[in-house]
Amino acid sequence: MGMRERFRGRDFLTLMDYTPREIEYILDVSAELKRMWMRREPHEYLKGRTIAMIFEKHSTRTRFSFQAAIAHLGAQSFYATPAQMQLARGEPIKDTARVIDRYCDALVIRTYGQEIVEEYAEYMVHPVINALTDLTHPCQGLADMLTIREHKGRIKGLKLAYVGDPWNVCQTLMVCGSLLGMDVYVAIPEGYQPAKVILDFCEEHAPESGAQVVVTHDLEEALRDADVVYANTSHSMGQPDIEKRKRDFAPYQINAETIKMAKPDAIFMHCLPAYRGEEVTDDIIEGPQSVVFDQAENRMHTEKAVLALVVP
Repeated sequence: MGMRERFRGRDFLTLMDYTPREIEYILDVSAELKRMWMRREPHEYLKGRTIAMIFEKHSTRTRFSFQAAIAHLGAQSFYATPAQMQLARGEPIKDTARVIDRYCDALVIRTYGQEIVEEYAEYMVHPVINALTDLTHPCQGLADMLTIREHKGRIKGLKLAYVGDPWNVCQTLMVCGSLLGMDVYVAIPEGYQPAKVILDFCEEHAPESGAQVVVTHDLEEALRDADVVYANTSHSMGQPDIEKRKRDFAPYQINAETIKMAKPDAIFMHCLPAYRGEEVTDDIIEGPQSVVFDQAENRMHTEKAVLALVVP
């Protein structure tokens, strides 16, 4: 079976389901589609297909990037929130999933529990694409890896320092690092910890790629010699105790002083939206090291690659 055939009809629920070579292949396809988009070359590989989109959480980048990607591929997208559907009156997911499966060639879903996307995948024949859950954000992870590869020329052997909530984006970066050979240091206050399933996965796979995935309370340890500095909010969507989180994470802010702990040529990344003045200062996100808008654009290119590969 060729590499492209390995993707057709496959769910995209978490990068833990994919091999390093498969992830690299998605990045290669993303880069080629990006070149085609920049040259305004048509790439309507999914003309005549229909893609359902169910978003339970607020979204700017994920919604717009997916809908743009779907349009560029020549497909039609249908967007709804659960509140607009019969899910709101108690229709089971398994019934909704099987009906959507009769109408559409894939489902893109942004929700809370990972078990929700897994239930849709169980009852649908067509691919289900995870556009964010509390556990993981694989589309963001792909965009991050493409951005790092573009700006640093490689992924393997680099060091990424992450500061912020150890939730879906953080956990996806940990998975990416463990699979692709990039060291990931997560700097967080005491009392916070990534999910055990993610820690266990990294413990198993990091030795195979030569990566170190480290959770530390020491900001300087994380930032020292970092090639990539990645900040994120301390209070993600749906998290309780926002004010306590702000206080706990305040000493971990990325600013003009703390970023000096990283390499002088380190790039700054953020999945956005950023709370300027909290996890990062305005001068950093607007400064010469920032690649956050390249990163945001790459969401569209990597999602387009996933769609082009998995939609039958």
